[in-house]
Amino acid sequence: MERRKFLRDSSAGLLGAYLIGMQASCNKKINYGIYKDIPESSPFQMKHIRGKVGYFTEKGGTIGWLVDGKNSAIVDTQFPEQASNLRTQMNKITDEKIEFIFNTHHHADHTSGNIFFKDKVKSIIAHTNSQVNQKNVATQKNTLKDALLPTITFDNTYVTKVGNENIRCYYYGPAHTNGDSIVHFLESNVAHIGDLVFNRRFPYIDMGAGASIKNWINVHDQILAQFDNETLFIVGHAGQGYDVVVKKEDIKAFQNYLTKLLELGQKSIANGKTKEQVIAEYKFVPGAEEWKGDGLGRSIDAVYFELTGK
Repeated sequence: MERRKFLRDSSAGLLGAYLIGMQASCNKKINYGIYKDIPESSPFQMKHIRGKVGYFTEKGGTIGWLVDGKNSAIVDTQFPEQASNLRTQMNKITDEKIEFIFNTHHHADHTSGNIFFKDKVKSIIAHTNSQVNQKNVATQKNTLKDALLPTITFDNTYVTKVGNENIRCYYYGPAHTNGDSIVHFLESNVAHIGDLVFNRRFPYIDMGAGASIKNWINVHDQILAQFDNETLFIVGHAGQGYDVVVKKEDIKAFQNYLTKLLELGQKSIANGKTKEQVIAEYKFVPGAEEWKGDGLGRSIDAVYFELTGK
């Protein structure tokens, strides 16, 4: 009897110790702050934002990353060299296979690094139009062999989970291109919105890929309604001295830029001005003076194309 009791108590003790050990392992805190050690002089920056999410920036559109223990995902990939640098940094806190790559849209500075993860990622997720655009561009450039295209596509929404983080993707219609999607990490409340916002930097408006300034403004309305006031947004590009992590007021500011750009185009066309005359006359869009520097001509070209077809 005593021996059976001893064995039973010993087994229970061992099981309890095992479960406590497992729980401690699962609850082990990840040192996201390790990226603070990267010097400002480094060609890249890897920063933790909130929860389990951070961003990486070096060359091209900002990359978002999620690390939850052994589970990880990334949003956009810049170029192969940058994708390699990202992975080296991620390996400091996890060396596991990446569950998903999300592509916010098809542009090369957001997707060329996909190929680096060919044997390291389970699936690549993007809007249907983004996949079509990626394939078309690669085919035209004869670089399809160097491209890693999305393997899962969606039309309006897509829901998945990585570790304990729920993820939702949204598509609100044509804007910067006809395939821009948003990736929201719900528990961390961080959303990567790709090039749907250029923070105080003149945007590229890809009319050849179905962009729409008018609907882009509507897309911003949907973003502002969809997310709460605590959401932090990762954007693809920011002007000198501005952050790639923004809040709702920055989205409203860029929405105002597009609204004023549309008004400038409508007024100039009504007054019989050519786009060349407008480009020569203006250094910034009236009513949106925070957007300055080089690149306004791209916006003028786009608004004239949208309003006149040429």
